[in-house]
Amino acid sequence: IELNRNVDPHPFVPSDPVTRNERCHEVFTIQASGLEKRFVHTKLQKAVLGISGGLDSTLALLVTVKAFDNLGIPRENIIAITMPGFGTTNQSYQIAMELMQSMGVEIREINIKDACLQHFKDIGHDPSIHDLTYENVQARERTQILMDIANKEGGLVIGTGDLSELALGWCTYNGDHMSMYSVNCNVPKTLVKSLVKWAAEHILDKETAELLYRVVEMPISP
Repeated sequence: IELNRNVDPHPFVPSDPVTRNERCHEVFTIQASGLEKRFVHTKLQKAVLGISGGLDSTLALLVTVKAFDNLGIPRENIIAITMPGFGTTNQSYQIAMELMQSMGVEIREINIKDACLQHFKDIGHDPSIHDLTYENVQARERTQILMDIANKEGGLVIGTGDLSELALGWCTYNGDHMSMYSVNCNVPKTLVKSLVKWAAEHILDKETAELLYRVVEMPISP
């Protein structure tokens, strides 16, 4: 007996373009609406999120901008922070900067290399050893920055991690899996990509759309 069966490699992304557009519109609307309610309940007026130039943080930024627009809160109240580290590429850094500029949010850049090197020294870790400690130090440093700035500014840290990362444990405990409100936590990685592409096609100006297509075309890297 032959037990072969076809398995859809993208079970959360409809193959039919019309159905896919409807799904993306519904998911994006749910994401933005949920964030809006959190800001209404907390009565806060600022959001803080890290922007890497990758898919997850791009979608989180799009959702936050949409929520702020719907609430009538100025986009300048979104504090978007790029935090270059040891593995940051010029391509992702440039996309992050251009995306933040096109969105009209407050842009901050905080390089984490010196802070991480000091931490390696404090805990006695050789930075030439690229192990779990090496990677997790960077994620935790970034989260510390976001949390502290949110406390300082009276805002919410918007989480960027997606469902696939959380389900697989592909994130750092007390690092990038922490936030004050996560907008992508129920969205699998494959659907994140479709949502960013959908946003480029339906809700944004041509200049920003071109940036989003560049994000979609970039290889996914940990």
